[in-house]
Amino acid sequence: MLRPITVLMLSGLCFLVAQGTGLRLFFHLSYLLLGLLILSVLWAWLNLRGLTVERETLTLRANVGEFARERISIRNRWFLPKLWIELRDESELPQHGAGFVTYLGGGQRGRWLARTLCTMRGRFRLGPATLISGDPFGIVRLSRRMPSTNEIVVYPQMVDLPAFHLPIAELPGGQATRARTFNVTPNVSTIREYAPGDSFNRIHWRSTARTGQLMVKEFDLDPSADIYLVLDMQERAVVRDTRAVRHRRGEDDDARNRLPWWKRQPSRRPIVAETLESTEEYAVMAAASLARTLLAQNRIVGLVAWGQHREVIPAERESRQLFKILEALAILRAHSAEPLAEVLLAESQRFGRNCTLLIITSAIDERWISALQQQLYRGVRAAVLFVDPQSFGGWHDPEPTLRRVAELRVPVYRIRLGESLAAALVEPRSF
Repeated sequence: MLRPITVLMLSGLCFLVAQGTGLRLFFHLSYLLLGLLILSVLWAWLNLRGLTVERETLTLRANVGEFARERISIRNRWFLPKLWIELRDESELPQHGAGFVTYLGGGQRGRWLARTLCTMRGRFRLGPATLISGDPFGIVRLSRRMPSTNEIVVYPQMVDLPAFHLPIAELPGGQATRARTFNVTPNVSTIREYAPGDSFNRIHWRSTARTGQLMVKEFDLDPSADIYLVLDMQERAVVRDTRAVRHRRGEDDDARNRLPWWKRQPSRRPIVAETLESTEEYAVMAAASLARTLLAQNRIVGLVAWGQHREVIPAERESRQLFKILEALAILRAHSAEPLAEVLLAESQRFGRNCTLLIITSAIDERWISALQQQLYRGVRAAVLFVDPQSFGGWHDPEPTLRRVAELRVPVYRIRLGESLAAALVEPRSF
């Protein structure tokens, strides 16, 4: 607000000079500057009245690497034209550039389509927006906050795994699972009274005729081997590739230094690079890709992950299971203080005989191997997807840990930075 204060000070100075000299020129100049200031404020204020902002999210769900689309509309409900309106978007979605400058005639509507490349998984708020306008003389700039918001969920990136096969894929099934399911299966466990929302195809008519009231059947899951994706989300086990971050930050700094100082703006690219190039993101991408591949093979898949909260999705094969897992992985962060060993022991009651564990971790701590060995003694089968922290700039050598896992005759898949996930999961590594 330096310009309005300057104009006001000049007006006051001219008035003082006019009082001292008695010259009408300074009186007129003082009144002219004061009137110009009042006119500028009134013009900018009126330019922001009668405007409505509408946001239409065309992409409610997207994957990392896809484009999210959003349509933003500004409507002028007054008959007066708006000569200059700037919209600044305050969305949380990284690199979401929906800002623009427009002119609106009386009663007109302007629409713009924003396309944003999704580079980070998570749940993001789109909006609110701030409208900025001013007077033709460039003296006053006023802003008005528009509270219109929407939400978008960005799923982790998924890749096709055509060559991945479970080591126990030849097993002809598993034990009977005493777990309730909302799906209709051949395994009827019990009956209960009808509740609003129950499907009519679940009504047990013989029991209904005998009791005189509607009774419905409850079902158990099919007797098949469950597959649990155990995702290690301990914060201490995460390693980020800071070498690539520093390199990209240096490139961005050099590019900004070549610009004039009034055009330099902070870049978001190093933050995105630091987030994507980490063992956490590679592990989440592997979990999402495995979930899609296994559910496409009609397998029963569940998820166990302790991040910022305990996330457990019971193993099922329903059509919505993939979306449940992706919704959980989208917001899951490696903020847990619990090591993988404690997670395996705490959730051991879920892992029955002939259950398969796909453990995704980058932990060098060998205590989780002892916890895995206890599960193997109980008849649980397992495979380990190890995200190599040394390839991300870690100091510790993972070879001793991998050799100890191989001694348990557990298949080990090794994933390195920059390596194709599909190529890494073709066959287990030998140590």
